[in-house]
Amino acid sequence: MEADIRKPRSLAARVLTIATVWAVIALFVIGILILTLYRNGAERGFSDLLRAQLYNVINSISLNAAGRLDGTPQLGDLRFSQPGSGWYWIVDIVGQGQAGRLDSVSLGDRTISVVSADTVPFNDRFERVYPSEDSTGEQVLVAETEVLLGDNGEIARFRVTGSMDDLNADVGAFSRQLILFLVVFGVGSLLVNAIAILFGLRPLDRIRRSLEEIRAGKTEALEGNFPREIAPLTGEVNALIDNNRRIIERARMQVGNLAHSLKTPIAVLLNESRSMAPDQARLVNEQATAMQNQVQHYLDRARIAAQQNSVLVRTDTAKVLPRLLRVMERLNPDMQFELVVSGDVPMLAMEQHDVEEIMGNLLENAGKWASNKVRVVVTPEPAASGADTRPMLVISVEDDGPGMPDDQLSEAMKRGRRLDESKPGTGLGLSIIKEISEEYKGSITLGRSEFGGLKATVSLPVAVR
Repeated sequence: MEADIRKPRSLAARVLTIATVWAVIALFVIGILILTLYRNGAERGFSDLLRAQLYNVINSISLNAAGRLDGTPQLGDLRFSQPGSGWYWIVDIVGQGQAGRLDSVSLGDRTISVVSADTVPFNDRFERVYPSEDSTGEQVLVAETEVLLGDNGEIARFRVTGSMDDLNADVGAFSRQLILFLVVFGVGSLLVNAIAILFGLRPLDRIRRSLEEIRAGKTEALEGNFPREIAPLTGEVNALIDNNRRIIERARMQVGNLAHSLKTPIAVLLNESRSMAPDQARLVNEQATAMQNQVQHYLDRARIAAQQNSVLVRTDTAKVLPRLLRVMERLNPDMQFELVVSGDVPMLAMEQHDVEEIMGNLLENAGKWASNKVRVVVTPEPAASGADTRPMLVISVEDDGPGMPDDQLSEAMKRGRRLDESKPGTGLGLSIIKEISEEYKGSITLGRSEFGGLKATVSLPVAVR
């Protein structure tokens, strides 16, 4: 469960997350690979440069008649003239120490550590390249070879060094440029990927908006041209909606047929009861009326059950309530009817006939018992956080009439129960409201109004957009 919660709920967010992670990993690996290749190439170039300078020194040094080293190499690099630059050349006669030695001006009084041939052997051209350091601790790369000079078998060791700081600085500058370019490229790629993903998912967004319009009752099917990958989905959704519509229409037709088939026999029973003896007539009339009420009751329940889960059943409360209040004002010209709305009035997931039945009964009952005023308050109520509930629309109707004792509130909800015979009616209004609202997973409660009369509050399901 926790893993499901942590997953991004947006398909675009999931794709973008995967693309971002993959881009970061790929660019990191590519950066390491390029930097490694560049450093290897830079080290080879550095070694080749030292070898070239080494042979320039060899060609510039010879033994004079006295058997001493002689020559002044011209390497064309000012760093060999700058003291402590790390770029040095050293030539010495093996076995003669400082007496048989020449070196560059840049070396000064420094010395270069010599690595034994056992540690770094010479190659087939009798050359070797190895890292070392001077007497001050500066890291250098040494290119070394030994050459036979003169006729007496003197062996001269030639060394040319280059500063590793220069090599590292060059690699570091390249690394900074590479990181900058990869970051710019990565950000650009992510932006292009985001645009491509959002553009590619636009058909799904169109389907979402179309489904919202269907749930709101604005359209009855998914319309438009969709890519072939999701075209079968739209076809199946339209087929499901059409099948749902046919089921509803078939249920309505069957309810109507049943109502018509029972209407005539019940009417015949009621008509025949008039010609019977008074006691028998009253009994038949009561039973036939009860049959009529029960048939109507269960027909209404069947109709509501067939419609309550339909995505096409919607009622615009903002239009129904004002119209009912105008009707009540015409029927009760001396009565004041007030409508108070808190926020935007949402659509109800109910058949309009059932909404009118509920509100009509509430307003009729309030107008019957009120002295001067009836107030209707409409308040949207969001779904409870973390609960398996849906948003509701709470509508309260209160009047300034005599009200009802607390011990009679539950009795008033029973079908056919009349607590006051002074007013005309059948006692079915509140029970009808209770049955219809409960069929739609709503509720009704009775209480006392702040005006002193009765306050009836119904909670009805809101159409989820």
